[in-house]
Amino acid sequence: MSEKLKTIKELADELGVSKSYIDKIIRILKLHTKLDKVGNKYVISKTQEKSIKDRLLSSESTTKSHTKSTTKTHTEVDFEVDFLKEEILYLRKSHDKQLTNKDKQIETLSNLLDQQQRLALQDKKLLEEYKAENDRLKVLKMPSQETEFKHLDNQYKDEVNALKEKLENLQEQIKDQKRIEEQEKPRKWWGLWRK
Repeated sequence: MSEKLKTIKELADELGVSKSYIDKIIRILKLHTKLDKVGNKYVISKTQEKSIKDRLLSSESTTKSHTKSTTKTHTEVDFEVDFLKEEILYLRKSHDKQLTNKDKQIETLSNLLDQQQRLALQDKKLLEEYKAENDRLKVLKMPSQETEFKHLDNQYKDEVNALKEKLENLQEQIKDQKRIEEQEKPRKWWGLWRK
């Protein structure tokens, strides 16, 4: 930086006022957020210094023109009162803005909470509907499985019965065949009395 920056203390010493007085002027001019910091000290640029000097001169000239007969302590008290009034106005405006912002935030959060509760209720209803639908499908599905099992069971029984009948028929045919074969066999003369 090419320009020489002054600290608040250096400027106060140069102008012959207190450091707190310069700090008050900085707050009135709303320069406290624009100050640069070097190390652990705030420094004032040339343009900020000019603004502070102009404010100091204007406040001194208005004070001198209004109260030439008053002492230095009265002017400082008046300046303090004016400064405090301005500070009160500034704080009130700031406070009102903060309250407005808080009200908006509360309203937004309230709306979000209400919306969340509605969504949770809707989710709960949907979940109950899904459970009911699932239970209904299970009930519908189970008889079809039982019916299918019964059908398969009946089919197997029918096949078993058919096979039993075939087996019985085959056994009867075998018996008939044996009888026929026995009748057709020539009998020996000595085996006649055995039977």
